[in-house]
Amino acid sequence: MTEVHVYEAHATWQGSTGAGYDAYGRAHEVSSPPAEATLALSSDPAFRGDASRLNPEQLLLAAASSCQLLSFLAVAARARIDVVAYEDHASARMPEDDKPVRITEITLRPRITVRGGAPEERLRHLVEVAHRECFIANSVTSRITIEPTIMRA
Repeated sequence: MTEVHVYEAHATWQGSTGAGYDAYGRAHEVSSPPAEATLALSSDPAFRGDASRLNPEQLLLAAASSCQLLSFLAVAARARIDVVAYEDHASARMPEDDKPVRITEITLRPRITVRGGAPEERLRHLVEVAHRECFIANSVTSRITIEPTIMRA
């Protein structure tokens, strides 16, 4: 029998939209049991949100970045490659003139530091393997580009 992983989230908001689009607050909270952490979110400031809070678009980008990181560490560990640091400066694009409005591109720019003599070609291949194994990348239709930089410890 195939195992199915089920995830839950709980979002809460209070306020009033009675005064129209320009007047209601976008601040809300999201939790995902059994984790105890609660995220304070809002919409993007371009859509009248609070810039001091994360927004759903940032969360999608963070999920893609985190998933690639975890997938790469897993494939590297299975390949007996010693990764000692991984840092990503990711970005996403959401053009408003391409309907329906959505995140169309995600660019991941991991800086991967390894110890040992694994050839760079092999490390780049493992980046691609990790991308193919990334659950989030497999779940979205956005184009995802990975631009790795390989460093030696």
